[in-house]
Order: sequence, then structure tokens, then C-alpha cells
Amino acid sequence: MASSHSSSPVPRLSAGGRDGLYHKDRDPSSPRRRPVRSLPDVCPKEPTGDGRGLCEGPSVVAEHDRWTVFSSKVNLPAALNDPRLAKRESDFFTKTWGLDFAETEVMPSFYLPNITRENFTPYLQETAQRERIHERCKTICPNKDDVDTVPTITTNHDKSRAELEQVPKIFMKPDFALEDPATFNAVLPSSHFNSAGGKSSRDMASSRLLQEKLSHYLDVVEVSIARQISLRSEAFFHAMSSQHELQDRLQETQGAVAVLRGRTATMDRVMCQGPLSAVRTALTRNNCVKLHNKLKLMAAVHQTQPTVQLLLSTSEFVGALELIATTKEVLQQELQGIHSFRHLGSQLCELEKLIDKMMVEDFSMYARSDLHRSLREEPQLLEKVHKPNYVSEKERLELLVFGLLRQRKLDFLDIYNDEMITAAKGIVTQCVVESVSHVEDIDTEVVTKLADQMRLMTFPQWFLLLKSLFESFLLFLQRIKATLSVIRNVVLEVLDSNQKNRLLEQAAAGTRGQGQASTLGPQLLQGEAELAYLTHEGLFISDALNEAQQQHQQAVGCEAQDQSSAVGSRPQQGRGEAGGSDSASGTTESSSSREQGFHAAGGATIMSGEDMMPTELELGRVANNIQELLYTASDVSHDRCVKVLMARAKDGSLERLSSAEFVCLSQAVEGFVKDTDELCCRRSVSLRGALQSQANRFVHRFHEERKNKLSLLLDNERWKQAEVPAEFQDLVNSIADGRITLPERKTPGPEDRKPSDFLLVDGQKYAVVGTVLLLIRIFLEYCQCVNDIPSIATDMLTRLADLLKHFNSRSCQLVLGAGALQVVGLKTITTKNLALASRCLQLVVFYIPIIRSHFETKLQPKQYSVLRHFDHITKDYNDHIAEISAKLVAIMDSLFEKVLSKYEVKAPMPSACFRNVCKQTTKMHEAIYELLPEEQTQMLFLRINGGFKMHLKRQLARLGVVNDGGPQHGLVVVDVAFYTENVQALKNLERLDLNMVEIWEQKR
Repeated sequence: MASSHSSSPVPRLSAGGRDGLYHKDRDPSSPRRRPVRSLPDVCPKEPTGDGRGLCEGPSVVAEHDRWTVFSSKVNLPAALNDPRLAKRESDFFTKTWGLDFAETEVMPSFYLPNITRENFTPYLQETAQRERIHERCKTICPNKDDVDTVPTITTNHDKSRAELEQVPKIFMKPDFALEDPATFNAVLPSSHFNSAGGKSSRDMASSRLLQEKLSHYLDVVEVSIARQISLRSEAFFHAMSSQHELQDRLQETQGAVAVLRGRTATMDRVMCQGPLSAVRTALTRNNCVKLHNKLKLMAAVHQTQPTVQLLLSTSEFVGALELIATTKEVLQQELQGIHSFRHLGSQLCELEKLIDKMMVEDFSMYARSDLHRSLREEPQLLEKVHKPNYVSEKERLELLVFGLLRQRKLDFLDIYNDEMITAAKGIVTQCVVESVSHVEDIDTEVVTKLADQMRLMTFPQWFLLLKSLFESFLLFLQRIKATLSVIRNVVLEVLDSNQKNRLLEQAAAGTRGQGQASTLGPQLLQGEAELAYLTHEGLFISDALNEAQQQHQQAVGCEAQDQSSAVGSRPQQGRGEAGGSDSASGTTESSSSREQGFHAAGGATIMSGEDMMPTELELGRVANNIQELLYTASDVSHDRCVKVLMARAKDGSLERLSSAEFVCLSQAVEGFVKDTDELCCRRSVSLRGALQSQANRFVHRFHEERKNKLSLLLDNERWKQAEVPAEFQDLVNSIADGRITLPERKTPGPEDRKPSDFLLVDGQKYAVVGTVLLLIRIFLEYCQCVNDIPSIATDMLTRLADLLKHFNSRSCQLVLGAGALQVVGLKTITTKNLALASRCLQLVVFYIPIIRSHFETKLQPKQYSVLRHFDHITKDYNDHIAEISAKLVAIMDSLFEKVLSKYEVKAPMPSACFRNVCKQTTKMHEAIYELLPEEQTQMLFLRINGGFKMHLKRQLARLGVVNDGGPQHGLVVVDVAFYTENVQALKNLERLDLNMVEIWEQKR
């Protein structure tokens, strides 16, 4: 089946076999003959038939003159051991060997240009003419071998195809398998084996026929295979020769590789092992240094709990919390996964909770001790005491507040509020007990309640108690304000620190952004990174790779770190001394190691305290709550004082106070309220409200007492002119000078002035009764109360108006209504009584505008409407005065009517009637001229004279006397002249124009 390659009937391909054409053999003796060299072929399909050696003919391993490793197209071992294929291809052993045996994608070379058809255009143009001649010659003179061989090949091919077509197609299928029942039944039908009668001669013949048919199919296939092998025998022998040559080349290559490895080992020993050993030693040293730092950090962390206990013993809560936070952060970032510290995190959390409870309890104890200590013996303000190993109360409070803020325990002000209320109650109890202990009349065993004990005190004793209570509460508020000021300063300091830290973080963020932009240029060299990766040993390979980057980040973040650490942490003097030298060194090492770790992670330091601190909004609320707590303290103090005031007023004792005592009480309360307002910047209203309530009751009692006193005075008044003591004149003079107050009582002396008959007011003399003098003093008492208690101005004004109305109405009832006849027992109401009452009313009317102006200064603008009461009172008094004047005129008018009705014109002259008239007129003048002013007297007598003229004219008309110059006219003229002369002879009436001519005028 195999034949030598020299006797192969298949013609060889020429050098131009690439185009599928057969060329004619040329004469070997021809001088123009060139040696033909075939192109490299991976697996030639036909034998070449060339008898030349392998080195001179085409070869699968040699390209042109020498085969190299780069000449191979498919690597059989690589294709067999391809790790990318999970399962071997099903057609691996049936595929044709060649370029397409393995599916590979060859990346285009960057060094080779992209060849297109345009690159071959010059060559095609150059060879186009020769190619046309070649094609024309080939069609004219075909190759002899080709002409003889083609029919034979075609005949053999057709014959083999016809034989193969006899084989059923089922045997040619790729999925042919006898295991498949359908395939088995198709190849070996069951009819040949399953006859009904068992084995018969017919069945045996059919089986024999089937066996022969299958044998025939086998022969056909074997003949076809043998034919194909014979056609490609030359290629097989050629491949075997190439394989032997390839083995020789591989042996040479193996020797060269061994020499190369030997030289490489020598280079490694001479040139690389020393430097690499140095690099490994440096990395090992760095790892040892880092391990040492880790061990020191572990030692510092191990000393955390004893250091925290030492800090807590000196009330360094903030330092302890900072140490715990730092340790927890180190455990999470630097010492994570260390077995010996697996329980330390939970222990630190429990310790932190314990510190929270300790701070709350210490703050409660501090508030209790600070608020319950003596108010007068101990200093009020918290001061720092500069002593070694001594923490002052102020520093202790600052540490507590800062620690509570750091732990977000923002409800500590509620604790202080509760203690403040309790302390306020204790202050009241202490003051009452101390005051009662100095009073011998109170048996504390019998009277156990404090309120009952206070009611048993006299007013001076109780007033001293109240003043002592006011002083205690003022000291109490000063102490609270000092404490709250310290707390507020701490809050504001933390708030300011947070704001500064935020600004620094923003600046550091900008610096880091610039630093990152600047670090994009300088990067680690590729060779350095590979060297570090290949030569590094241990657990810190990332540190070796990032060492240069760490150094740069440390240089960039150093400035931001220093600023943040300088501003972010609150200065705490003296705290480092409390921890001792060992703990301080451990903390320092821990901090330094922690900073190195932070720089390695990102280059920026992280402050644990800032994360725990409240936000600016929360700190602002705490500051507002501090101010509200001061307001609450003021309100609590006022409420406690109100309870003391109401306990005293329960039995009405405050209503029975004298005006001086109530004024003293009001002044004390107003002073305390004013002091608390200035101290706390809060206007508390509870104590003012209680005082106002008591003031209303006091005003009611005060007014009722004065009104009853005035009623009594009026009921006992005999309406006679009273002497005016000098003190009342001084009182009036002080009013004229603008002092609307009661003068201080003067001790009687030997130089006391005698009382006068008149009260001199604004240059006028007022004849008054004693009731009016006391009335002036009474309304001055009202004004004095308004001066002392401005809050009762409106109430006192209405009461004073009621008092003035009462005086007006009662005096009218007694004088004009003749009530004094029954009340006092007067025989009659004389003209002198009437004139005196009128003059008293005029004096009151004179003082009403003064009183109005005084009250107007004490009222708010919105309260001016109550001043209209004085206008109504003034009108009522003027009406009363006019009624008295009309009454005096009516008395004389009735007298004239009675006397003149009996008048007769006859001698002697002057007549008895006119003598009687002049006598009564003189009596009237004598009764009123000293009481009433001159102008009022003249006006009164003008009105009396008018009535006299009216009655005389009427009587003359009745008698028929006219102005005719007759005897009767003469007699009447004489009487009238007598009357005129007598009236004008009276004092202050000399220039009074009586106009008696009117008696003769007739009605028209």
C-alpha cells in the first residue's frame, strides 16, 4: 500500500503551485533552468515526487534555509494541554492538521504595516503581460504528464466513489453508535433473529448473507483507505524524515538551554544574591521595627485600664474617656485580630458606661453639695485654687461638664434643676427654723407646722424673717449664676472649638486635594514595584509597596495634623501629671503609633473626641437651656417667697397692717424683685402678683378705714371754724412746694407755733372745719401709698375718688340737707355754717388738680382714662358750692319778701322796715365776710341786692308809688338812700354798685 516517494505517479507541484496550475518540466541541461524551491507547507496534500535531499527540498520544519521556533504555526503539545478548554473537542482526532487546527486569534503586529491590494499594484502591473502569455501558452501546450495522469486519477476517483456509495449512509454518520437501539436495529434487523419456529435453514442463510454484506462493506472501506494512504505515502515518509531532523534540533536546543541556565545561575550567584540579600535584610529590619512598634502599642494598650483608674481617682473624666476612645480606635485599626485583646473592646465599653454613671452621680453630688452649703459662711463664687495635686471646685465642675458634653449626656441640667428646687425648699425651712428659734413665745413642740409658726410671729419678727429669706435667695441666685456661668463658658468653648475644627478640616481637605493632584506625577517605577513584590517576605507586603507613597502623604498631611491636634483638643492643664510617668509614656507611644497608622491609611489624623461631641445646634440648645435654668431659678425663688407670704396672709394679718408696715413690706418685696431682675435678667411676676393681691386687699381695708373715719368726723362735725395747727400749715406749704407726701413727724419742742384761725393756701385764707384738715391728710396718705406702691395707683385713685364723693355727698346731707340738726344736735343751720361749708368745698376743689397731676405721673398712658373721675368730682363740688351760694341768697330773699310786704310809705324816715332790712343785711355780712373771699362776698351781695330791688319794686307798684317827685316818692328816696348808705358802709362793699334806680323802671 505504501510506495517510495521516488516512484510516485502523482506529479509534483511547481513553485507556482499556489495558483493551482501545472507547469511543464524543462530540460535539466538547459542553462536557463533555475532550481525550484517550494513554499513551506505545514501538511502537504500530495507528494512532491522530488528525489532531492531534505535539506535541498521543501520541508515542514525549514523555511528557506533554516527552521526556527518562530516558523511553527501550531504547537501540538500546547494544543493538547490547553488549560483554557474545560473539555476536549469532539473532533480533535479527526481534524486536518494545519493552520486551522487550533482556533487562535493572532493579534496584528504593531511593527508590520497594514498590507492592502494597493501595495501589490506595481508588481501586478509589471507581471500582467507575462501572466497573460503564460496562460495562453498553457492552454495551447498542456503538460504531458498532466494529460496522461488526469484521466487515470479521475477514473480511480470515480470508481472509489461508486464503491463507497454502496456502503449505507448510516455507517458514515458522525454519531454512529451500536449502543443506540435504533442504530442497532437498522444495522442488524431483528427479523434475522426472531423467527417463530426457531433456527431454520432460511434464517441461517439470511444471517450468512448479512455477514457477507457487512464483510463486503468492510472490504470496500479498507480498499478506499489503502488507496488514500498510497496516494499520501510520500507525505508520510517526508513527515518522518522531518521528525528525525526536529529531534536533532531539539537536542541541540536542550544543550543550549542547559548552558544558558548554568550562566544564569552563575550570574544569580555572583550579581543578584548579594543585593537581594541586602534588600531582604532591609525589609526584615523594617518589619522588625514595625513589630517592635506594635509590641510597644500593645504594651500601652495593656496599661489602659490601670491608667483609666488612676485618671478617675483624680476626677480626670475627660482624659479617661479620651484614653478609652483612643484605645478602642487603636484596637479597631492597628491591633485588630489579636487574640489576647479579644475581650478588651467590650471591657472598655463597660468601663465607658461606668464612667458615664460616675459623671452623672458626681455632677449630682456636686450640685447637691454646692447648693446646700452655707450661703453666708462660704464663698459664693467658684475660684481656681493653684495648689499641687489639688483640683478646685471650678476645675472639677469644668471637667464634669466637658465629660458630660463629650458623652452627649445633655440632660445634666435637669439634675441641677431638681437639686435647685430641693435647695430652695431647704432655704425656706432653714430661715424659718432660725427665726423661730429666736422667738421665745413660740413652742415648736406644740406648733409643729412652719406656716403656723410664722403666723404666731409679730409683724416685725415676720418681716425680719422675710428680709432674711430675701437675702438668702439673693445669695442663692448669685451662687447658681456663678455655677451656670462656668457651665456656659465650657459650652461656648466647646462650640468655638467645633467651629475652628470645621474650618481647619475644610482647609485640610483643600490641602489634601492639591496634594493628591501633585502626587499623580511621581509614581513608583515598575521595576521597583516588581522587585519589592518578588523579594519581600513577611506580613507587611503592602507597607513595602506603599512606602514611598506613605512618605509623601506624611509630608503633605503633617501641617494639617499639627493644626488639628493644636485646636481640636481642649487644653487640660495638669492632667498629664495625674497619670504618672509610665502611663504618660505609654499614652505617648500609643499616640505616635496611632498617628503613623493614620498617615499610612490616609494621611489625616482622626480625633475621636470630635465624633462624640454634640453638634453646634445641640450646643446652642444647651446654652439656651442654661439661660432658661437661671430664669427657672428666679421663678423658684419667687414662688418660695410667695408661699411664705401667703402663709402669713392666710389669717388676714397682712390686711390688718398699718400703711407704714405695708409700705415697708411693699418696698422690701419690690427691692427683692428688682435685685433678682438685675441678677437674672428675668422679670418674674409671681411675687409681684401675690403682692398685688395683698395690695388690693390692703387698699380695700385702707380705704374702708379712711372712709369710716371720715364718716365719723363728718357725723361729729358741728360746722364751726376750727383753728389750724402749724403742722397742717406746714403740710399745705409742702404741697405747694411740690412734695405730695406726708412730712415726718417732729418731736414737740418749746418753740412750737400757735395755731392760726385760717389756712393760708396760695395766698388765700381758708376758714375750714377740722374734718377738712384731716381730709387733706387722708388724701395725702393715699398719695403716699401710691408713691410707695406704684402698682396700686389705679385702685387707689378710684378709692380716693370714692372718698371725695363721699365727703361731698355727706357734707351736703349734713349742711344743705340739715342733717346736722339730728346728727350733731345743732339748733339751726346758720349762714355761717353754709359759708364755712362752701369754703371747705372750695379748698378741696383747689387740691383736686394737684392730686390729679400726682396720680397721672404714676399711671401708664393706657390708664389715663381713669383720670376722668376727677373731672366728675370737680363738677359735683362746683355744683355743691353753687347750691350753697343759692341757699344764702334764698335766705335773704325770703327775709326781704317778708319784711317788704309790710312796707308803708309814711313818716318817720327812715322807716322801720328799712331799718330791719339793713340790720339783717349787716348780720349776713358779719357772718360771711371773714369766711368768704372779697370777690365772692361782693358777688353774693349783688345777688342779694337784686332780690331786694325786685321785692321793693313789687311793693311800690302795689302801693302805687311812682317816680313823679311827689311826697311819697320823696319818702321812698330817703329810705333807699338809707339802705344804700348802710350797705356801702359794710367792709369790702364800698365800691359795690347797687343801681337802685332800677326800682322805678316800668316794664315795657
